[in-house]
Amino acid sequence: MTTNTMAPIDASTSGVAENVRLDFAKSAPKVFRALIGFDAAAREGLDPALVELIQIRASHLNHCAYCLHMHTNDARKAGESEDRLHMVAVWREAPHFFTARERAALALTEAVTLVAADGVPDDVYAEAAKHFDERELAQVLALTFAINTWNRVALSTAKRAGTDQR
Repeated sequence: MTTNTMAPIDASTSGVAENVRLDFAKSAPKVFRALIGFDAAAREGLDPALVELIQIRASHLNHCAYCLHMHTNDARKAGESEDRLHMVAVWREAPHFFTARERAALALTEAVTLVAADGVPDDVYAEAAKHFDERELAQVLALTFAINTWNRVALSTAKRAGTDQR
């Protein structure tokens, strides 16, 4: 049996009792800065719309409301349509909303995010390799690694959707 050793926040001020979790950026600033640097390097040279689609899809799969909220808002600010944002979760059923390149990136994102289930199937990798040169493919993979790490940081530290303060 495990017990939660975290003290509850005073519910009288917020109306909701919550567990206190550490502030990762303050508690591990060197690691946090390294993640920011890794994330920035992973995005380099990729289309910003594709970056957001990858981050949104991984956040769906990881059930990370904090990152999902952040990246759908970032996508809207960058001009992404509501239609496409609503279709990311079901992109296979609505392929006409996405280019072949975007679909290949979304499939690779899913395989890498869910890697424990089936690994990264050869056909998924090969399809992505048809649409991205080696440098771009490495960037897509790195971005997928980065968002999966951010999802785990947000979920582990109980970040609440809508509280992004960038």
